[in-house]
Amino acid sequence: MLGSYLLTFREVLEAALVTAIILAYLSRSGRGVFKRSVWYGVYAAVAASLALGAVVWLVYGTVSKETQVLFEGIAALVAVAVLSSMIYWMATHGKVLREEIEQKLESISFKTGAALGLALFSFIVVVREGIETVLFLTPFLVQDAPATLLGFGAGLVSALILSYAIFKVGMTINLRRFFYFTSILLILLAGGLTGYGVHELLDYGKLVKVDTGWLGSAAYSLNIPAESIWHHKGIVGSILNVMLGYTVKAEWARVIVHVLYLAIALPLTLKAYSSPQQPEGKAMETAPSPVKPA
Repeated sequence: MLGSYLLTFREVLEAALVTAIILAYLSRSGRGVFKRSVWYGVYAAVAASLALGAVVWLVYGTVSKETQVLFEGIAALVAVAVLSSMIYWMATHGKVLREEIEQKLESISFKTGAALGLALFSFIVVVREGIETVLFLTPFLVQDAPATLLGFGAGLVSALILSYAIFKVGMTINLRRFFYFTSILLILLAGGLTGYGVHELLDYGKLVKVDTGWLGSAAYSLNIPAESIWHHKGIVGSILNVMLGYTVKAEWARVIVHVLYLAIALPLTLKAYSSPQQPEGKAMETAPSPVKPA
């Protein structure tokens, strides 16, 4: 639940941020009449994302056990790749996010087809977040559907409440600092997801009689009983499992890939966020709301 909550919260907040930038631009440029078209695009993107999630879940339930294991492994690794690129993109482009979006908006002709152009633009930027959310939650969904859906719902509500507080009520928040800390948490989560994906691929190899050699042998075993709170399915262990990839037993391939991922992704993310910031008034603003520049 914790992983699906954090992922949903971050993605929905990003979608809300982009939508707020578009709406703010229309207000400042005297084109507020086109806001309705933006909301049409947002609603269509949400519907498309939910439909995609339903399709993925239905297809997963119709395949064989071996295919399910293979799907879980591949889905986890693909999710890690997309999640990592998203985190790095936000770290390197978040400082000029408003400028990039407004440049694209300025390319839309406000004489002919503006309504359709804005609807398509808002649909594309929001549906991208929706597709990423579906992709990120899929590995969690196949493991524990009820907990994943609960985390999704909680993350959605929390993000919408925070978005309303920022863009409507006037709550002040340093978005760059917020994304900095959530990015670190997501990198740790992605590291555990990487290990899980490798574990599933090793299990698939066993099912189809593929010899993985020493890479598939146990690197360690903690001998913690399943009923213990410290087991990776226990109360405490499950939290550590989601956030850090903790497990009571792991193969060499899982441990190696997990450590390598963290050794590469974490320093890159920290370096990206430590780069010089833009002057005050230009970083991640969504005026007229009083969001503190990063």
